Amino acid sequence: MLKMSDSDANFGSSEAEMESDDSMVSQATDARLVEQARRGDTAAFGQLAQRYERRVIKVIRRFMPDRDLSLDLAQESFLKAFDRLEQFDPSRRFGPWMFRIAVNTTYDHLRKIKRKGKWALFSEAGEDRVPDPAAADPRGDLDLSQEVHIVLADIPEAYRTVLVLRDLEGFSTSEVAAVTERSEATIRWRLAEARRMFKDAWERRDRSIEEEKLG
Repeated sequence: MLKMSDSDANFGSSEAEMESDDSMVSQATDARLVEQARRGDTAAFGQLAQRYERRVIKVIRRFMPDRDLSLDLAQESFLKAFDRLEQFDPSRRFGPWMFRIAVNTTYDHLRKIKRKGKWALFSEAGEDRVPDPAAADPRGDLDLSQEVHIVLADIPEAYRTVLVLRDLEGFSTSEVAAVTERSEATIRWRLAEARRMFKDAWERRDRSIEEEKLG
């Protein structure tokens, strides 16, 4: 059996401590920037936006693959955050609050599209290849990521959000709980349910496609 040397064991511990220290520094920096922004320092908020922009866009694209639209929604999310800074609880972390605004902004947009009867998951160039009903396999022009987006759309929002943040974006259970303002126990339960829903929806889609292929 392999055994860790003292140096190996200490390395793991030191690495965890370093990550914890980095997280504490990041939170302290966020808190300072938020306080400055609340006093009217727009440059401070600009720094916050730069710190979170890439991750916010990445999260939004899990729900809305259109790149240009994702950029617009990210900008809208940061504008909302800036306008609502007075509502932010400084005793909490900025990151989860920012991601919550981004997710809610994205869902608001998706609801508007759906109400207008223009529900379309893929409008970005190169990603708008809707399967041809006459094709032997309706999924022939879709890659795996598009398949996942289509199936995710069938999952209720509360569960979809947990599944996307936890399984696709790698947020920890505690981070998802902070973003959604739910307990960790609730997040674990919703994640289990979301995974079951996704599996069922994927299998239903497979069966439907097989039936179409058989005529």
